[in-house]
Amino acid sequence: MIEKNPRLQTTKVQVQEAKKTAADEPIIENVLRPKSLKEYIGQSGIKRNLQVFLPAARKRNEAMEHVLLHGPPGLGKTTLAFILASEMNVSIRTTSGPAIERPGDLAALLTNLQENDVLFIDEIHRLRPAVEEILYSAMEDYCLDLVVGKGPSARSMRISLPRFTLIGATTKLSSLSSPLRDRFGNVLKLEFYTEENIKEIILRSASILKIKINPDAAMSLAKCSRRTPRIANRLLRRARDYANVHDQETINSEMVLATLDLLEIDELGLNATDRKLLSLIAEKFKGGPVGISTLAAASHEEEATIEEIYEPFLMQLGFLERSPRGRLLTDKVYNHLALDKTHL
Repeated sequence: MIEKNPRLQTTKVQVQEAKKTAADEPIIENVLRPKSLKEYIGQSGIKRNLQVFLPAARKRNEAMEHVLLHGPPGLGKTTLAFILASEMNVSIRTTSGPAIERPGDLAALLTNLQENDVLFIDEIHRLRPAVEEILYSAMEDYCLDLVVGKGPSARSMRISLPRFTLIGATTKLSSLSSPLRDRFGNVLKLEFYTEENIKEIILRSASILKIKINPDAAMSLAKCSRRTPRIANRLLRRARDYANVHDQETINSEMVLATLDLLEIDELGLNATDRKLLSLIAEKFKGGPVGISTLAAASHEEEATIEEIYEPFLMQLGFLERSPRGRLLTDKVYNHLALDKTHL
């Protein structure tokens, strides 16, 4: 193992460098995004669909049908939206559901689009009802139906729009209203990646960032990246930081283990909060079932945070099950956390 230097002290320069690194994180994420379907790793089912309807739209010289991307956070929905615009050789405008507060905000975005352009709305499930209703005619008829004025003097106005493609991204498909969901011609679900896919992504990112990493170390990172590219890239950068501090040029498996130990992440990718939730259900609630509101109160976590951030991965691992009565642990949890089920 690599020995830590006990004399290593935090200086003002190191603090400034840490702040600079944190500020550069979004820029690095953009650098690592693949720019084409050919560079995009994983999601083979989605890529097969795109390789049909993208060339078809280009051949007809038309805008793509509207696309809805859904799945857990960090799987590449935003990246895929930019790739679609790039493949169609059109401009893309980006916004998010919470950022569009009034119908006029959406109208301003739509009227500034050019023919065949892409409008990407992240967290589309958080659109206000009044804003969402404006989208219906925009998506179907490529026009805006607006009401100008109030009271007896109010009048309706119809504004023609260029043909455009709306790409919506959501982590909560069930939160979208049926009228909006049904207006998307392509509804694509992003799945968790395989460990081999994540390893490929790590090696590609390391090449772009000029980081030397052993294949075994890349696989070690992949195994604890929760099958999510965003997390894999973040862990790669933290391993790079550890290597830099210890004056090592190449990231090896020992450095990966040391980095994960600092971050309190185990070999399956479970962090301290994951283990806390699992231990809480096992020890306090005898393995369940336990309701989400009770679990949230006992763990001091928000219900939405548990449901959207922690549960999907724990269920993918087969550690957690949902039942009508609440959350239940499986036997895999007791083996992984070395808990004696008979004494609980």
